Order: sequence, then C-alpha cells, then structure tokens
Amino acid sequence: MRAKDIMTTDVATVAPDTAIADIAKLLMDNKISGVPVVNAAGETVGMVSEGDLLQQVGLAGEVRRSWWLRLVSSPEQDAKDFVKSHGRCAADIMTTDLVSVTEDTTAAEIARLLEERRIKRVPVLRGGALVGIVSRGNLLHALAGHRNDGPAAPSADDRTIRQEVSQALQGKGWTSHGATNVIVTDGVVELWGWVETEVERKAMLLAAQEIPGVKKVIDHLGAVPPGT
Repeated sequence: MRAKDIMTTDVATVAPDTAIADIAKLLMDNKISGVPVVNAAGETVGMVSEGDLLQQVGLAGEVRRSWWLRLVSSPEQDAKDFVKSHGRCAADIMTTDLVSVTEDTTAAEIARLLEERRIKRVPVLRGGALVGIVSRGNLLHALAGHRNDGPAAPSADDRTIRQEVSQALQGKGWTSHGATNVIVTDGVVELWGWVETEVERKAMLLAAQEIPGVKKVIDHLGAVPPGT
C-alpha cells in the first residue's frame, strides 16, 4: 500500500494566525492530535501538535529547568522556548522543520519515517500542495484491515472507489467528525473514524454502499460518548 491508499484526504487545517484556543478546540472536536498550518498561498508551512499546545502551560507560570538543561541550553533555544510557551497563534508555536511524503510513498517507508523521526503524522504533498495526511492511526487501520485472502495491494478500481467514498462522506451536514479514514481492498470498504449518533453511522454506511463497485462495507466507526 501507498500513501494514497491510506491517507486521510479531508484534512483539517489552520492558518498561521489561528488563535491557540481555536486550535485546541479543533483538535478536540475532530479527535485528532495534530493539524497542518497552511498559508494563504496554499503552502504547508508547519504543523501544530498536542505537544506544541502542552507547552502553553508556561502561560500559567514558568517551569524551572533542571541545572543540567540550563548548562547545555543557548540564548537562541531559550528564546524559542519562550515563544512556544507564550505564543498566541499557530505561527508562534508550530513546528516548521516539516517532514513530508508523496502520494506514492509506500506504507513501509512512512512507518519507518515516523519511527525514525519520532513523529505521529506526516503530510502528503502533491507539487507542494497538501492532499492528505498519514498518521500512525492510518497505518494501523491498513494493518488491521489486511486480509490474507485479498490482493497484496489495492487495484486501480479500489483507488477509484476510495476516492468516491471519501468524496461522498465529505461536507455532509450530518457528519460530526471530519477525520474519517477509508480503506478499500478488492471492493471491500472499511470505514474508520467517529460518529456521535447511530443515525450518523447508518447514513455513512449507506453512503458508502451506494458507490458503484462496492461489494461490502465494514464498520469500524467508534461512538463518541455524549458530552465529550
């Protein structure tokens, strides 16, 4: 499998001037742990993760470093840490040393990249434009959906079905979370993500079943507890 077979295409993004509180709400509402930062030209300029937001605890009072960290630190690093803990928008706290992949990068290469760089997600770019994101969760979905009786990789038809199912689920007024992932192998569609009601679940399954070429839809959708 390649990035285009497992990536989430309905990607939530923020602008460089998006406020910290709005980013935190977006992550919570969509049940995701990180979000790409995209500028007005459509370029992906950074990534904000839960870890970046957690450094905002500095707003409630400076955390004293251990003596050995102070010895190996530098004025530049101290300045960066201050901005991270006191920043007010995405541009202040985002990670700019981005690691990205293309649609044809293999799942194995992505898994190795996430492990080596100790990151949880990687943006998928096409000519510099963001077309998706692959997280550890996406890789696990692909692994969990692997069937020994199926083909080794999705066919061209499977990729067409995946695109059409993803489009059918995007922008609907009855979908509560935008991070639904679609895996298709030999015409069998597997849906991963979250729903808030059983009616929403049924609507998503029916929308997938209506796509030409779909043989079966497997429901892996989790229910979000009320009030969360």
